[in-house]
Amino acid sequence: MANTKLMGLFQDPEQAAGAMTKLKENGFPVEDLDVYSGSPFPEGSFGEHEPEMRLFMFPLVGALVGFAIGLLWTAGTQISYPLVTGGKPLLSIPPMTIIMYENTMLGAIIFTVLGVLFESRLPRRKLGLYDERITEGYIGIIVDCPEERASAAETALQGAGAEEIKREEG
Repeated sequence: MANTKLMGLFQDPEQAAGAMTKLKENGFPVEDLDVYSGSPFPEGSFGEHEPEMRLFMFPLVGALVGFAIGLLWTAGTQISYPLVTGGKPLLSIPPMTIIMYENTMLGAIIFTVLGVLFESRLPRRKLGLYDERITEGYIGIIVDCPEERASAAETALQGAGAEEIKREEG
């Protein structure tokens, strides 16, 4: 079963909010609805689904990986090339902490950049539905629905006052 994406263009934010309400009343799940806007509206102002962000996990995992690599690197080097000096311990902790700290920060930074790219769904090979008028102040409501429900979504968008409805077959 193929999905169809529809985009209704609205000039008035009230009409866009009304379209989201009508689509939800018609049984379209909020996960299948998306809002495109060139203006900074607060999250949830159109009643759209707020996705869970997992970005905080990326720096944490990166820091743990960096710390582990720093520990293995410093300890492995000192064990591989034992240099016993005056009865001191083989693993010297104070110099190891500097390398472990630097690797912890490097891992956290690299994983944060990768997390931002991942959470932003970048790079995209195909942009999908879009209209240049969104950058001029229009609001686009995207509906991802099965082919047999596309006419109901189109009717709801038109009933809410969409100026134009674009369709993309998936």
